[in-house]
Amino acid sequence: MSLAGRLRHDGRVAIVTGASRGIGYAIAERIVAEGGKVVITARKAEALAEAAGQLGTPEQVRWVAGNASDSAHQDEVVATALEAFGGLDYLVNNTGINPAYGRMVDIDLEAASKIFDTNVVAAIGWAQKVYRASFEANGGAIVNIASVAGLLPAPSIGTYGASKAALIHVTKELAVELGPTVRVNAVAPAVVKTRFAGALYEGREEEVARPYPLKRLGEPEDIGSVVSFLLSADAAWVTGQTLTVDGGLLLTGGV
Repeated sequence: MSLAGRLRHDGRVAIVTGASRGIGYAIAERIVAEGGKVVITARKAEALAEAAGQLGTPEQVRWVAGNASDSAHQDEVVATALEAFGGLDYLVNNTGINPAYGRMVDIDLEAASKIFDTNVVAAIGWAQKVYRASFEANGGAIVNIASVAGLLPAPSIGTYGASKAALIHVTKELAVELGPTVRVNAVAPAVVKTRFAGALYEGREEEVARPYPLKRLGEPEDIGSVVSFLLSADAAWVTGQTLTVDGGLLLTGGV
């Protein structure tokens, strides 16, 4: 088959967390469009069921509702992938939270712990689960969804940014530990037009987009296509990297 005609993810199975909408949904959509099968997760069963129905058939898509940081939920998701699709090749750690805005020096420490538990510790837990269940024996690829806020100071979302900086370092550590059979990379988006990021741009989108050289904010599909590349064999010699997908924002020095 020619390169132009092949499906990059044919026969591959992915877990995508936080995939009932937004970036996670776009990632799952791209994987399915390119021949793969996915197990999607999120907290709300109704939203997940609706997303799964839009993404494809039960032969292509399964869903499991639960808290991303819960170990039993992680076990259930991994087992679903193996039982329903007979294998597991990819993990996308997309789940992220930011329940607190404001200065890091003022943040409630319980909220800070929750941010790090969901954005960092849970991602490590997912990596451990898929590695032991499949990747150690068969290889695989992991993509962590970080943020440009993890690359430069980000006023008002500093604790979230610190968690994403930690996730970027986790990406590097895992890439070293799990090579050569498992590749681990990250994607660092700027503002993407999702419900999660709504507080950062709603009502002033043109103003927020002004510093971006490409003069627009991101769409979920902008991230889905990049993650699809990093998961695929097209990125076979890429590991431990954080690919900034920001419309050129960091070139202007802003976050």
